[in-house]
Amino acid sequence: MNKISPLLYGCFLALCSANCSAEGKILATPGVSQIEGSGGGGIVPWAQLAGYATEESISVSAACSRVTVKDFSLDSCALQANLYDKIELSYAKQSFEVTPLKLNLKQNIIGAKINLFGDLVYSTMPQVSLGIQSKRLKTSDVAFSLGAKKDTGTDVYIAASKLHLGFINGYNWLWNVTARHTKSNQLGLLGFGGSHEKKKIQLEVSSAILLNRHLALGVEFRQKPDNLNLGEDHWKDIFIAWFPNKHLSVTLAYVDLGSIAAIDKQTGWYLSTMWYL
Repeated sequence: MNKISPLLYGCFLALCSANCSAEGKILATPGVSQIEGSGGGGIVPWAQLAGYATEESISVSAACSRVTVKDFSLDSCALQANLYDKIELSYAKQSFEVTPLKLNLKQNIIGAKINLFGDLVYSTMPQVSLGIQSKRLKTSDVAFSLGAKKDTGTDVYIAASKLHLGFINGYNWLWNVTARHTKSNQLGLLGFGGSHEKKKIQLEVSSAILLNRHLALGVEFRQKPDNLNLGEDHWKDIFIAWFPNKHLSVTLAYVDLGSIAAIDKQTGWYLSTMWYL
């Protein structure tokens, strides 16, 4: 797994030390850590901000995730700070192992998200948030050899989420829809842009049933652009998330990543652990 800088982690803790709280929100409602560092599902950022902060408090969270498929693996570690349930700040480090070529690609992502309006539970309108993910690929030789134009890029997205209490036979149902403007190839791990750039707005959706206070079962779908003309496929997963308390969550998912760098049938598993302060 990647390691987050101790200095950066100390800065996040300093933010939290004055006024941290994990008491205000319903268990599991913030979701988990998305592989690019934002709060949400495993592969899709949601409108919710990471952590259990309320309008009167700050929260800090950290997560590490691993995706393992047939020929590749992705490790991601992240930190998030939720400032008064209005602004989320995040930082993530990714390491992508290309097993057939014995290559390791690395990327850093700085993110921010602002809660525009609405509430996940208590308003008739869904919660709507605007987010940004600024990405820097630290190993760009492979990306440029495949035709990528840049080793840096910025994704901008808008997400809407809503939790309906007791909606399906007494079970709580959560849905999220995200629209993302992006030029990222495989999240940015293969650079940004290319000779086949077409549609730039990508759709991402999630749906989950809360089986009880501690378990959520759901699915996700994420469109991805094929700027390099390598047959980059959309991503899908089926996940189960466990929230034993407001300080820990564990997520396990079956993932179908389709074709990566023209290598087909990349299916496997995703495991993530998140800690909340």
